[in-house]
Amino acid sequence: MLVRRMGYFSPSFSKTSPFFSLLTKTPYPFNHIKPIHTKFQQTNLFSMNKKTHLCTSASFLQEPTKTLSSRSRKKARHDAPESVLRHQLDQCSKRGDLTEALRLYEEAKLNSIPLNVHHYNVLLYLCSGSETKEFGIEKGFKIFKEMGVNGVAPNEATFTSAARLAVAKQDPEMAFDLVKKMKSFGLPPKLRSYGPALFGFCDNGMADEAYEVDVHMRESGVVAEEAELSALLKVSSFSKRDDKVYEMMHRLRASVRQVGEETASVIENWFKSEFAEEVGAQNWDVGKVKEGVVKGGGGWHGQGWLGKGKWNVVRAEMDGSGVCRSCGEKLVCIDIDPKETENFANSLAKLACEREVKANFVQFQEWLQRHGPFDAVVDGANVGLITQRNFNFSQLRNVVNKLRQMSGSKKLPLVILHKNRATGGPAQHPNNKKLLESWKKAGALYATPHGSNDDWYWLYAAVSSKGLLLTNDEMRDHLFQLLGTSFFPRWKEKHQIRMTASREDGLKLHMPPPYSNVIQESEQGCWHVPTVTGDDLEMPRQWVCATRRKALHSLF
Repeated sequence: MLVRRMGYFSPSFSKTSPFFSLLTKTPYPFNHIKPIHTKFQQTNLFSMNKKTHLCTSASFLQEPTKTLSSRSRKKARHDAPESVLRHQLDQCSKRGDLTEALRLYEEAKLNSIPLNVHHYNVLLYLCSGSETKEFGIEKGFKIFKEMGVNGVAPNEATFTSAARLAVAKQDPEMAFDLVKKMKSFGLPPKLRSYGPALFGFCDNGMADEAYEVDVHMRESGVVAEEAELSALLKVSSFSKRDDKVYEMMHRLRASVRQVGEETASVIENWFKSEFAEEVGAQNWDVGKVKEGVVKGGGGWHGQGWLGKGKWNVVRAEMDGSGVCRSCGEKLVCIDIDPKETENFANSLAKLACEREVKANFVQFQEWLQRHGPFDAVVDGANVGLITQRNFNFSQLRNVVNKLRQMSGSKKLPLVILHKNRATGGPAQHPNNKKLLESWKKAGALYATPHGSNDDWYWLYAAVSSKGLLLTNDEMRDHLFQLLGTSFFPRWKEKHQIRMTASREDGLKLHMPPPYSNVIQESEQGCWHVPTVTGDDLEMPRQWVCATRRKALHSLF
């Protein structure tokens, strides 16, 4: 099931379903609070007494007293009633205990404990996720009003939880209105801020209102992900808005690539609908379609639905060359603009220099200019440890030799290893020492310095060399998220070599597929949608194959 984290105010909050049941408007409680200004008052440091900048011997001798005082102040803050309350509410949040949280809240009011935005956010979050819906809604809006009356300025998390309460109250319009008000407080909405309104409208079949939310998102620079696009596609299909279904299919193609099972079902239901049979041009401009394919780099044309008639919708697999085993359509490998690769390499180097010791990475770039480019780059640590805990140099050697044999230039691939791997432990064995020395002399080994993250090095080397990259690293952690979801997944698909190891077959290299694992729209109007089921290593990837029966006959 597609899920979206609608809001969390402590690290342990779990994901909640974005699909809210749609259930009277409550007066907005923050109208008396002035919006946050973008200009902040600045202290003129030069107007301060110069004596405050002097470090005298007397002040130096008093430093231990200051440190002790600092510790005392820190302990006092920790033991303050508002800090204790924060901790107690966070514990309630972890347990999902709304009853205890409300008891603490009432107790705090009786004892005149000052509440800040975090206290209120935790309470609102618990109310918005209450199993007793009516009780949670009632208490949530009461707390929301009291927060405004007490003059506590809301933040993005406040608005998000309030929007969830609004949708639970069958009022997605109010949820959207809350998002719109965020800007007046200097708060940029996040993707989760829009969720309650968007999913609320979609679940209620209110397509036009959902599209309005979508437009507002894009104007705010917020990018819809699979859950949002799937909901928009579903409401478009329900509302018989074929133009919008077509738009969402292409937005999924551009940003999501492989879809989850829930989205796959939404797509299948569209193609199986009676309305989808009647949608499409019977006579289309073949030249314009071909022009669209070339302009888009292959795999889609963007000219709208082609053909009429019933769709044949099945789950299918591709053979090794990218031919659909169901309909016989051959998938294409979508081009990557060389300029995109160059720009990506530059942005990658910039990020690496910001997060690594700049001098070290610049030194690597200079080394790469002298010894590169390389047909392939090897993530040495990943290969050496693929089958066991101890680093296996013979395994690494075998892979390097295989890549050399496969290379048209017969040049050794570049092996990236951390300095610790290249100098210590198993590297001290005479045979391994000799192997490493031979690679070093050939300019095919680079040892990354102490304290560095070798991921930056092997990725930059592969991208800048326009070569292949051998690693089983899924490249999904924080480092790779910095690279975005537009170009990087496309580059990875066309350049990453993966490995499997077994006693029967030993190490086996899996080259990048000769076709793109992305939604494809053919010149005949056929559609192929890859799902996340299967990885083409242990299990063939499952595709949704949708072809017009007339178009299917024309292929043979």
